[in-house]
Amino acid sequence: MMWYKETVDQAMQTLQTTQDGLGQEERTKRLAKHGYNQIEVKKKVHPLRKFFKHFTDLLMIILLIAALLKFFTGDVIEGSIILAVVVVNSFVGYWQERKAEESLNGLKEMMGQEAVIFTEGIKELVEAKELIIGDIIALKAGDVVPADIRLIEVHDFMVEEAALTGESEAIEKTSATIKKTVATGDQVNMAFSGTLVQTGSAIGVVVETANSTEIGKINQALQTVEQQTTPLVRKIHQLNKQIFRGIIFLSLFLIFFTTFRYGLELNFLFSTIIALIVSMIPEGLPAVLTMILSLGVNEMAKEQAIIKGLPSVETLGSMTVICSDKTGTLTKNEMSVVETLTDEKEKMIAIMKNCQEAQTKADQRVAALNGNPTELALLRYAENAEVSLEKLHGKLPFSSSYKYMATMHEHQDGKVIYVKGAPEVLLAKADLTAEKLKEWQEKAKALAQKGQRVLGFAYKVVPNEQPLTHEALEQLTFVGIAGIIDPPKESAIKAVKECQTAGISVKMITGDHKDTAKAIAEQIGLKHTTTVLEGIDLDQLSAEELAVKVQTVDVFARTTPEHKLRIVEALQKNEEIVGMTGDGVNDAPALKRADVGIAMGIKGSEVSKQAADMVLGDDNFHTIAKAVKEGRRILDNLQKTINFFLPTALAQGLIIIWALLANQPLPLTPVQILWVNMVTTITLSYALGFEQAGKDTMTRPPRDPKQGILTRYNVFRIFYVSLLIMIPAYFLAMRFEGQALQQTMLLQNIVGAQALYMINCRELVDASLNKRMLKNKALFISLGILFILQAAVVYLPFMQHLIGTTSLSLQQQLPILLNIIMLFIIVEVEKVVSKKMIKMRE
Repeated sequence: MMWYKETVDQAMQTLQTTQDGLGQEERTKRLAKHGYNQIEVKKKVHPLRKFFKHFTDLLMIILLIAALLKFFTGDVIEGSIILAVVVVNSFVGYWQERKAEESLNGLKEMMGQEAVIFTEGIKELVEAKELIIGDIIALKAGDVVPADIRLIEVHDFMVEEAALTGESEAIEKTSATIKKTVATGDQVNMAFSGTLVQTGSAIGVVVETANSTEIGKINQALQTVEQQTTPLVRKIHQLNKQIFRGIIFLSLFLIFFTTFRYGLELNFLFSTIIALIVSMIPEGLPAVLTMILSLGVNEMAKEQAIIKGLPSVETLGSMTVICSDKTGTLTKNEMSVVETLTDEKEKMIAIMKNCQEAQTKADQRVAALNGNPTELALLRYAENAEVSLEKLHGKLPFSSSYKYMATMHEHQDGKVIYVKGAPEVLLAKADLTAEKLKEWQEKAKALAQKGQRVLGFAYKVVPNEQPLTHEALEQLTFVGIAGIIDPPKESAIKAVKECQTAGISVKMITGDHKDTAKAIAEQIGLKHTTTVLEGIDLDQLSAEELAVKVQTVDVFARTTPEHKLRIVEALQKNEEIVGMTGDGVNDAPALKRADVGIAMGIKGSEVSKQAADMVLGDDNFHTIAKAVKEGRRILDNLQKTINFFLPTALAQGLIIIWALLANQPLPLTPVQILWVNMVTTITLSYALGFEQAGKDTMTRPPRDPKQGILTRYNVFRIFYVSLLIMIPAYFLAMRFEGQALQQTMLLQNIVGAQALYMINCRELVDASLNKRMLKNKALFISLGILFILQAAVVYLPFMQHLIGTTSLSLQQQLPILLNIIMLFIIVEVEKVVSKKMIKMRE
């Protein structure tokens, strides 16, 4: 219901209450009917359920079936090893997806803890949760508003609503009825739950509690908004399906082909199919991706970007749009004097210094003061000037009814009255010619069109016996005007430019006024600032129309939480990867809905931090640009890792398929295949995560969201490399006698080929042996560890017994070395040719 449109009498009548408040009996009845003034908490998913969810992944299901088949055929050791791999990967997935789910706790803490109400005319202190609709409540400075309230009576009542609406300056409230439809930030006869009373006092009637309050609605939005699946997770799922289809097709083909042609035994067929499954599933890939993402999280933490969920690291590198709140994110969240027009600067500064209520003693530091943001802005501007704080002899506090403030001080000719307020009011009281009056009016209008809040300054010298009254404020000497605004951060201006260079669009979504939003947008360098859409405009657009509009509009003003959510969804409908920044409660639903929610760590509300995927420890928009660069580096390294993993998996599968089609013994056992996969997982794959960002990282456009995890070139590379690994290795091994020797030769060849191919994968189409290679110490450490582990498998008796290998002589090792060097050279030559072809196409 639009309570702000109701008169006080109408609201009281609708709620069946009086200004003396409800009786205790009636309060008890209503509390029983409507329940406590508490927002609902969604039940959390049990940790065990989260853990077992990871066993439902397609590839994990296949491995589980393979383990069960091994148990069924009596191979308990091999079945146990396969099962252990599944369990370990499930644990990795569980920890990877653990995320703070405390969004509602922060909202609950924002509700006031206690409240003063009237019960049949008598004041009573009650718990905030016991408030009911119809209660008459008293509010004073410092109170957290405990429910949504229609104001009945106000006395210099100002409420800070930045957390709810995004506006940086406290709002002066009134009890007057508002006839037209307005946004939440313009409902000045309402006080909303969770906002902070800055000055004054008020009496109001509770009109909404619990989930019906504005904060309650945000809570509902948080519960209904679905967490976005990150691009990486979506692409990995897509890759898993492709591998699954391939395994099923090949398994069915092999079963029918070999059975009809060779009449193979069931046990041997089972063992072969299991070997094929184990060889073609990159079971170590999830662990490696987790390690690489963890490295990215640590690097980002050093840059003050705290990541709460590992996949979000990769999503940062894929972002195509950043939607940013204005206040505290792009701006300093601190009102500042940005422009002054005066012929008497010293007198203007004297008025700024003395016509205020925040500073009462000369030795008080302005930085330590609390109070009205406008007064603090004026005091900061005047702080370094050699103007003293004069003794106060009288004061007329600011009121929206007369729109000025006046103070009286000593003067050599009697007393002086300093006045500040709305320029149009002061100009009407000033002793000016018509020409001069028009000139000042034009100047004030020019500042206002820049989105600045304009204040006028004037003074008057009066006799000693003159009291400070409103009637005395005539024939004022007008001094000048000042423009005040929450200015953009220099770092934000730089970051916006960096993001645009990297092909990332930046859009501003704010609860502030249209002119202010447009002025800030122009200052920070947004591209499409000609058209500004307000919340009321968004209400007139369908989801389809908004999806079209968001492509050509970069500034959105006077928005509500629902509007922010709709904008994010509209961008996602255009298949954009959306980052959303914010610091207020009103940002929480959009932060949760976005592909990457980014909250401010210092000035951000607890709710926004808990709903976000990333928290900026320094509240610096520029940190986002650094995080994007790191995200792109991680994305590149993930791509390199996947390109490295898959050729070996395919090569192992092809070797097994060839052996089965040729009616040859199984070339590798499932345990040996698992050894190859896991030994490279814990050594080589980890090294690629330390590769540095390339020179073009922040000058190229974001990765196309429609592009799969594998490009055509990636598929081509995977197939031909797998053949280069398989064919020479298989035929070399088959030249020797004895199954253990053949398997050891094959094992050694595959591991060696992987080692050199990992170096190939450092660069997609550039030469792999470059100066940056020397900076990756992890690469040399991983190669050293691999050498030790593989030597142990080949030469240590207990490892030979466990894996099923035998010792190799130098004469047997040399052809293997030749094979892997030829693989490295061929891939490097292919990259040179491919790079030239790519340039020709471009």
